[in-house]
Amino acid sequence: MSLIGGIRPPIAVLSALLLALAALTVLVLGDADNAGVPKAVLTSQQHFAEDGAIALRASIDESVTDVTRSAALFSAGQPVSGDAVLDKLGSTYQKWMGTAVVEIRTGKLLAARGETVPLTDVDTSSLSGENGLAPRMVRLKNGEVRLLSFGLLNWPGRPQLLLVASRNLKFPGISLGQFRSIAVADASGAILSSDGIAEPESAHNRIDRKDIKDSRKQLADFARQSAGEARQDPRSSKEPGSGGYQGVSGSLLGGMLLSDRSVAGYATLAPPSPGETTTASGLGLSVIAMVKVTEESARVHSPVFGLLAGGSLLVIGALAVAVLLGTVQRPLIRLFLESRRLTRGDLNRPVTVPGYGEAHRVGAALERLRRQLLGEGAGTTGPEPRPRGVRRIGTRALLAICAVLLLAWSAPLMLLVNRADRTAEVPRQLVNDQRERTDTLSDRVRRALNEGDADLQSVASLIGDRTTPEDMERVLERTYNENQRYRSLYVVGSDGAIQAREGKKPQVTQSKRVSSTPLRLLGHGGRQPVVVAAAEIPGRAGAELVGEFRVPFLNALLTRPGLGVVRLVDDRGQVIAGNTGFLAFQSLPDGHLRDLAAASAQRLGKKPRPSGVLYRENGVRIAAAAPFSGSGAAEPLGWSVVSWQPVDRLAIPQYEAQNRTVLAGLLGAAAAVACLGWLHIVVARPLRTLADRAEALADGDRKTVLFPQHHDEVGAVTRSLELVRQQLQDQRRQQPRRTPPQSQQYTRN
Repeated sequence: MSLIGGIRPPIAVLSALLLALAALTVLVLGDADNAGVPKAVLTSQQHFAEDGAIALRASIDESVTDVTRSAALFSAGQPVSGDAVLDKLGSTYQKWMGTAVVEIRTGKLLAARGETVPLTDVDTSSLSGENGLAPRMVRLKNGEVRLLSFGLLNWPGRPQLLLVASRNLKFPGISLGQFRSIAVADASGAILSSDGIAEPESAHNRIDRKDIKDSRKQLADFARQSAGEARQDPRSSKEPGSGGYQGVSGSLLGGMLLSDRSVAGYATLAPPSPGETTTASGLGLSVIAMVKVTEESARVHSPVFGLLAGGSLLVIGALAVAVLLGTVQRPLIRLFLESRRLTRGDLNRPVTVPGYGEAHRVGAALERLRRQLLGEGAGTTGPEPRPRGVRRIGTRALLAICAVLLLAWSAPLMLLVNRADRTAEVPRQLVNDQRERTDTLSDRVRRALNEGDADLQSVASLIGDRTTPEDMERVLERTYNENQRYRSLYVVGSDGAIQAREGKKPQVTQSKRVSSTPLRLLGHGGRQPVVVAAAEIPGRAGAELVGEFRVPFLNALLTRPGLGVVRLVDDRGQVIAGNTGFLAFQSLPDGHLRDLAAASAQRLGKKPRPSGVLYRENGVRIAAAAPFSGSGAAEPLGWSVVSWQPVDRLAIPQYEAQNRTVLAGLLGAAAAVACLGWLHIVVARPLRTLADRAEALADGDRKTVLFPQHHDEVGAVTRSLELVRQQLQDQRRQQPRRTPPQSQQYTRN
């Protein structure tokens, strides 16, 4: 018999699958562990730390690039004093704690702004070596850490000057909300800066003082743990194929304080693309975000449910297998044995005829063939009457009955049982995280637009009125290559005519290229939004440097895991950019989101505030909206970032139980369809064909050759019928031929 054909393998596989599924159902659906901190909350903290790492990495890299680019632009122009350099730098960028200009040869301080730059920690003799101008971290006497960035000011005939900018390691624009703290740690786990935990001196009583002390200790423990995790390869820190964040990231579970448990996410500073290296990613820094959550102790479901589901599957599966064994396998094997008996010449005992369907028809045909082999004619045996009533049930009907039995167990699990309906408990922390991460993302987009405007202001101020078109093209080419945010850079006169250009063809018409507004949104009603920044060039009679932002650049800023669908909308509520496909200037998909965006844009006090809500209409989902809130050229735009995601995709205990229940039902249905379909293909259809051929042979068809299609029980019965056909033909040849009677001859007398 064939190993993959025949009737035994499908039934054996079905039995094994049902047993395994029953055991799996008891283990998985009967898991009654306490919910504790849901996995979705831990994952959310991991994403929060990743957001902080991305923001810090982008801020550091942008700061270093601004210093080096500004120094190169100053060096390309006419020589200016150190004070002029710092004044121009301070009016364009407001990101450094302190700046200074030093003469490299003598070490003399020529100009300084802001806090005192720790120049004593800078060895000017090593600046000419390899990576001599690489940024470095310096710890001050008060314990704070500063990151120093360097740029060379080099004019012909003048001593070389060193431009030094000092900044802290604070996070730009990270929305912490309540009860959250965030820190930056080095490779050894030492905390370099932190935010969100009050100083012990601000405590009002002993309980607050103890809480602050415990929080600081827990954050330090998390920093040491994250430092150990950060040493592994990023590819081995995640599940294969998971993708996501390029660096090492994860979540940590801390100790209990009263009814709250500390949880944290950590992430190393990683480059935006694989294989790329940036200044910030080479500093060995990690970000730790810690928050206190209330630990849930309620059970999601009882272990009795898993026992009942697994036990019922065993009962139903045993019944289905018994039906297959008793009504399909045994009759077919009996037919196989009876057919072989006839081919061996054992014709004395009548054929045992099965009681149902095709097997009954084949058995009746074998009995008629046995009698024909004993010498009876095909006409004398007569056709066997078709079975009636219950005996008409064929193999296909029996397989359908078994399928109904198994689907009666699977369908309720897939559609009805253990549903996480609108009453599912969604942790409040998830709503808070959605709001705070959306607010962080909104600030990230606002800062990116402000940085673009500041870059244009810096370049425009250095072009001046003496720069030739050739020099302008070189400056534009350098700026365009250093900034991936622009699709086009060009200098226009007061009439809008282009004097120099780099990048793609401008989308802005000539009449709209000159404007007193630094940032504008154009293209309403078109297929693509056009975000334009402009900076006036001093001394050129109204000429401006115009930059058009790339929409993919804005889309990339909005791409963050764990936030669902993210949209950047203008002051009219129309979509400008998104992390998934969208139509330009379309409205948000439903009224709830539009109302949420409009409500969050309303000012509460001096500025609007982000909002986060949980909707239980048309499916449970979390949504948040965060308007631009802060200074800079982008703030008057009135844009907002809106995000939403369905809750059933999060690792919440109720939905995890529902997903496991649905999976069990799907596995049961798949096992039933696969094995019963297998039986239908290799047994039911060939057996129906065999019944027709056996009846035709019993009715006297001796010419049709019976050829088996498969080497299994049905094929064996077919071969036996072919041998019986050949025996009947030989028997017919051996019978004496009847000679017709001679006609009487009449003769005339």
